[in-house]
Formats: sequence, C-alpha cells, structure tokens
Amino acid sequence: MQIGMIGLGRMGMNMARRLVQGGHEVLAFNRSPAKTDQLAAEGGLATYSLKEFVSRLEPPRTIWIMLPAGTPVDEHIKQLTGMLDRGDLIVDGGNSNFKDDIRRAEQLKTMGLLYADAGVSGGIWGLTVGYCTMVGGPAEAYERLRPALDTLAPPEGHLHCGAVGAGHFVKMIHNGIEYGMMQAYAEGFALLEASPYGKGMDFGEVAHLWNQGSVVRSWLLELAETAFAQDGRLEGIAPYVEDSGEGRWTVDQAVELGVSAPVLTLSLMERFRSRDEGAFADRLLAALRNQFGGHAIKKSGE
Repeated sequence: MQIGMIGLGRMGMNMARRLVQGGHEVLAFNRSPAKTDQLAAEGGLATYSLKEFVSRLEPPRTIWIMLPAGTPVDEHIKQLTGMLDRGDLIVDGGNSNFKDDIRRAEQLKTMGLLYADAGVSGGIWGLTVGYCTMVGGPAEAYERLRPALDTLAPPEGHLHCGAVGAGHFVKMIHNGIEYGMMQAYAEGFALLEASPYGKGMDFGEVAHLWNQGSVVRSWLLELAETAFAQDGRLEGIAPYVEDSGEGRWTVDQAVELGVSAPVLTLSLMERFRSRDEGAFADRLLAALRNQFGGHAIKKSGE
C-alpha cells in the first residue's frame, strides 16, 4: 500500500524502513531533511514540506504520525487538516494519552476525516523482529491499515483493540506491567548481589539459566543477560531511572477507576526515588530513629 510517514526518529525511521523492505510505497516527511534523504537512499520517497507530502499521497490518504506525544502531534494534525480530503486517515503511532485520541477523533470526524491510534512496542529491535501493534479506532481504519500492519508486526502481532483510544490505552497498561516486571527483576538480582553468594556469581549466566524453561523467562531477561555480558556488575551505569508518560498514566487510571495496582504504582515510585541522591525523606527517617531510639546516624559526607 501507499503510506505517508511523518517523523523519522528512532522508532519512526525503523518502522519506515521495515515498510519499504516489505514492498510498500512510503512517502516520508521529517523536520530535519537528512533523515528523509537517508530513507530515500534506502527506497523511500522524500518530501520536504507538509504541502508536498500531502500532494504526493493519493486519496484516500493514509498518514502515520510518529512524533512525541502532546503538542507536536496536535500541531501537525492542525496543519494537515487544511490540506486533506474527506475519507483520509490519520494514525498516531506515538505514545499519546488515549484521552487525546478521543478528542482528536471527535474534531476530525466533523471534517470527514478518519483517525486511529496505534500503540507500538518493539523498541530498537522492531526493525528485525517486528513491532507488536495495538490499534484503536473504527474497523474501517484498521482494515485499511492491515497491509502495513502485516508488514510491521510479527505473525499475530497486531490487534484491533476497540474504539478510538483503545490502542493507546492497551499500550499504556502494557508499559505499566513492564514497569512492574522490570522492578521485580531488579529487586531479585539486588538480593542475589547482596547475598553471601553474590560476589562469585555470574548474573548473566543466571539470567540465561532462568530463560531455559523457567516460569520467569522473558525477553527482559534476555536483555538483562546482554547487559550483564557488557558490564558484569553494571558499575558503569548510574542508579538513575527515567520514566515515560505511560507509567504515570497507568497509575492515574488505577486511581480514576478505583482499581488496586500496588505493584505498578510502587515500581513508578521507585523510579522517582532513584533520582534523589540526597533524599530528604531518608534523612528524616534516620533522624527520627536517632531521636526515639538513640540509633546512630551517618553524617553527610562520611
């Protein structure tokens, strides 16, 4: 099929490449033309303005946006709407909030435009192994996208999850679960490292072992094995963990829906904690132990 791709960042570029390799006609637009030129050298079609981008797509157009969530997506949609025709389809494949999808779809519907949201998981490995894709929106949009989805995803790797917003909602929960799984692995290996056996243990071998038929086997453990092979005790990595919007939004939904999600919530809180090297709360805890029990405290800088 013919498809237009806006945004050739780390994910967008490799998704466009996979589509080109799958025989699709991919027209690309990116703020910096160097990326567009690079894709053109690999078989894509370069455009250098949104006007040119839209004019070279045949109606009904299918446009896939891969941009940071929020304002960048809204700004591009606003610019596109004045150039599109009824029946054209806009897909947001980034990590947007599902509530933004619902708002956008309602606005675009009044103009006769279709909107779909696609939650995409695969990271830097997606080019070779495929992208698990969760789609929300009208069935008509999903069916139009199916040829591209069949190329982007591994076998059985895409699903129409429901109405507009469902794709990003399912991806949001997916990432919340990912937080909890990563935290469990991190705590488990921390216990191994602190144990009497930790000093002589090869954590990469343990990760490999657990992937051989164990109930905790996973791709995350494969990645852990790779990380330990590169740095056996991860000494070159600072203990500072970022979070993405989906983790926070998952916790927001737990509160909004009144669903208990302590593991997912605490895994997010632990990421916040990792960034505070001089945590005031920990200093207060030490002070209180000293005040009520005379417990020793360690002075700053010791």
